[in-house]
Amino acid sequence: MTDENILVVRRSLFDTLGAFQGLNFDVAHYLPALLARENNFFTPRPAAETNPELKQIIPYALLVHNGRVLHYVRGKKAGEQRLAAKGSVGIGGHMNDGDEHLFALDMDAYLAGVQREVAEELNVQTQFTNHIVALLNDDANAVGQVHLGVVHIFLLETDAVTKREQMITQLDFLTPEELRARRENLESWSQICVDNLDRLLENL
Repeated sequence: MTDENILVVRRSLFDTLGAFQGLNFDVAHYLPALLARENNFFTPRPAAETNPELKQIIPYALLVHNGRVLHYVRGKKAGEQRLAAKGSVGIGGHMNDGDEHLFALDMDAYLAGVQREVAEELNVQTQFTNHIVALLNDDANAVGQVHLGVVHIFLLETDAVTKREQMITQLDFLTPEELRARRENLESWSQICVDNLDRLLENL
């Protein structure tokens, strides 16, 4: 983590656009501003994790097939220890500069980064379409205060998905009813998504 540079925006930009708690479905209002090259930049991850003046941009992809959503449990080797052993429906992580040494990201670079991020954690052996459906913010806890999620729905043609990352355990597609039954064991972002699953999926 020490040498990782991650994508952030200033909290003041989020406040100017209109801070919110939970999900916001007005993607067209927020995302172009967040991904304008003049508004985001890379910074060392350790400092960003404890700086509430910055928001780390995190793609959060839900993989969906025939109305069922991919669920997994983060193992003890999870990179974010504050989320270890929690259930999750979101695949994603920090956007970093990788080998490109970019100073900022635009939409095309962001979308390519999302594809890479998912491919690092999962082996998706099927065709899919990628839909950006909402922004996600949760200032109610220390993790959420320094992160801002971009919720993606990957609509899969089949359920041929296996894990690549060791930290992913108990990988399975679950119905909305099964997810709601597990709500108390989910990380907070996944709780928010499960609570709003019908709306997240309604226009796809």
